[in-house]
Amino acid sequence: MAHAENRVTINREPRDVFTFLADGLNEPLWRSGVKDIALKSGEAGAVGAVYSQTLTGPGGRSIAGDYQITEAVPGELLGFQVVAGPARPTGAYRMRAIDGGTEVTFTLDVQPKGLMKLMGPMIAKTMAAEVAQLGTLKTVLETP
Repeated sequence: MAHAENRVTINREPRDVFTFLADGLNEPLWRSGVKDIALKSGEAGAVGAVYSQTLTGPGGRSIAGDYQITEAVPGELLGFQVVAGPARPTGAYRMRAIDGGTEVTFTLDVQPKGLMKLMGPMIAKTMAAEVAQLGTLKTVLETP
């Protein structure tokens, strides 16, 4: 199983961070690989909501990366499962109130199957780059 994790402190309240993350339409503001995103079904930010997204893949080509929200506890947890695309990780944003703001932990996990096992190192590198973008999230949320 491939695993990636990153943590950052954001000078905002946990509910503010959750609200921003739960609205998938905000992803292009802080995730550089998101080319296009739309709410495909369900209520924005709610369990069961599916977001259709196009990502920049290897060699700059477009790949699907649709995901479904699997857990939503305002101010605490936002979980998701990728439901389209070559890799299908599960992920979560965990928020914890601390003095001066919110500690956010972003995790991604995937169990490559079949031929995808051969791409394990590339998948792990891509996942590490994804969770590293928390620094950009911090900048976006702390900029007035």
